[in-house]
Amino acid sequence: MDASTGSASGVVWTGILQIATVLLILGLLYRPLGDWIARTYTAGKDWRIERGMYRLVRVDPGSEQTWQAYARGVLAFSLVGVLFVYALQRLQAVLPYSLGLPAVPEGLAFNTAVSFVTNTNWQSYSPELTLGYTVQLAGLAVQNFVSAAVGIAVAIALVRGFARRGAATIGNFWVDLTRGITRLLLPLALVSALALVAAGVVQNFAGFVDVGTVAGGTQSLPGGPVASQEAIKLLGTNGGGFFNANSAHPFENPTPWSNVLEILLLLAIPVAMPRAFGRMVGDDRQGLAILSVMAGIAIVSIAAVTWLESLGLGTAPQLAGGAMEGKEVRYGIWGSTLFAGATTLTSTGAVNSMHDSYTALGGMIPMINMMLGEIAPGGVGSGLYGMLVLAIIAVFVGGLLVGRTPEYLGKKIGPAQIKLASLYILVTPALVLTGTALSFGIPAVRADLEAASIWNPGVHGLGEVLYAFTSAANNNGSAFAGLTANTPWLGTALGVAMLLGRFVPMVLVLALAGSLAAQRTVPSTMGTLPTHRPQFVGLLGVVAVVITALTYFPVLTLGPLAEGLV
Repeated sequence: MDASTGSASGVVWTGILQIATVLLILGLLYRPLGDWIARTYTAGKDWRIERGMYRLVRVDPGSEQTWQAYARGVLAFSLVGVLFVYALQRLQAVLPYSLGLPAVPEGLAFNTAVSFVTNTNWQSYSPELTLGYTVQLAGLAVQNFVSAAVGIAVAIALVRGFARRGAATIGNFWVDLTRGITRLLLPLALVSALALVAAGVVQNFAGFVDVGTVAGGTQSLPGGPVASQEAIKLLGTNGGGFFNANSAHPFENPTPWSNVLEILLLLAIPVAMPRAFGRMVGDDRQGLAILSVMAGIAIVSIAAVTWLESLGLGTAPQLAGGAMEGKEVRYGIWGSTLFAGATTLTSTGAVNSMHDSYTALGGMIPMINMMLGEIAPGGVGSGLYGMLVLAIIAVFVGGLLVGRTPEYLGKKIGPAQIKLASLYILVTPALVLTGTALSFGIPAVRADLEAASIWNPGVHGLGEVLYAFTSAANNNGSAFAGLTANTPWLGTALGVAMLLGRFVPMVLVLALAGSLAAQRTVPSTMGTLPTHRPQFVGLLGVVAVVITALTYFPVLTLGPLAEGLV
């Protein structure tokens, strides 16, 4: 065996060891973390700090809300968040710890405020050169906590819809929001931040420091409270980096083992959510069934992108001896593709490599992950409720096949539920395809894109715009980096896509939760489709893939497929 063969074999085994480590730790966390999430939202007693917060905002924790009131709470709270983060950016020049940076321009401030409130964390700017510590901490880091808590709250409301019988309410948004922060996100973020500091992630208020280089010159190095923001950015599947290079920056992600730790953080809560679902509906097998579909899709996706990047298809990768363009050598291909798969299978959007530099077909896989609705395992909250909506579609299809009224967890799936589920799965494709079409269909907009935004013309340029709208509408936040998005059209269009892609599905999910909670359960019969068995797991997986394939295949043939098959 020559040296090159041994080196390649070592890379493969190192990659397999990373994946095995992630799977093992996630398996160990699944039960205790899922049980804790379930107890968080079913406990009868409030903590002292929570009671103080309820008094402060004048909320009665003992009163519950209809789905309409719950939705109004979500929308009102998020609107206040947008206004607050926008105002912080516009006032940055007079705030403490602004590092001498000026106010953020109006258009960029709007896009950024919407981005962080919607859990998208799309960044059309270089953070270390645009935002001071006050905006980073009081604005962006706070939204990393609360936007994640909002997503979990909506998922829990839907679970209550399945669990309750003949109920007019689905919980209290303010209680769910508070408990998600105090009992789940804050404790986990504190422990995770300490672990990241131990791994070498920066945590200080040093600003920019000039240091000497080995060549005898000087270089200005940024500091900042990075580890604390990095922890919640990953745990809350937010994704916004403290630095422009995001998790490829050595101050955010310095070593291969910190890379594995960060992958674990962004997967931990989404993977545990199905366990919480099973506990709350009284059947752990239902949670395992949902997790099985998520795991199956994730394994296929990560295997595909790793294989395609390892092949190094294309003239440039073959001449270079591998597809390492845009990837950090300290992670290699396997560490990069594992991160890329995890961050787009969830709604995180953090990156440790540049997806725009992937091979044509390899870069298509993260795009497809988002087009699936980020359901494997998805964002905190959004992954679970997205998969449960698909489960409703799946039992409807199963009911048609056997000629019976479909049921899921003892609840009949009638016309009202199917209409809400159908609207849910149509929202993001409509936003993605309409935004992409308008970008190229309006002559003035297309001319502006070609002149100022798209660095790579042709089919790859189409792929960059398609990726941007896919990322925005699905609240992911990652990007094909060859696109300059800080323009009037893209800043506004992507901002609108983020808002509608976040809150229209949430309102539909809450309406679905209300309709399910109002029903009485029906007893199982010989004709009831068992939703915890492998047959249903397979059906649900097929439904998830087929819906995406039918919706997006035509536009994929114009972009990454056309580029990869040339």
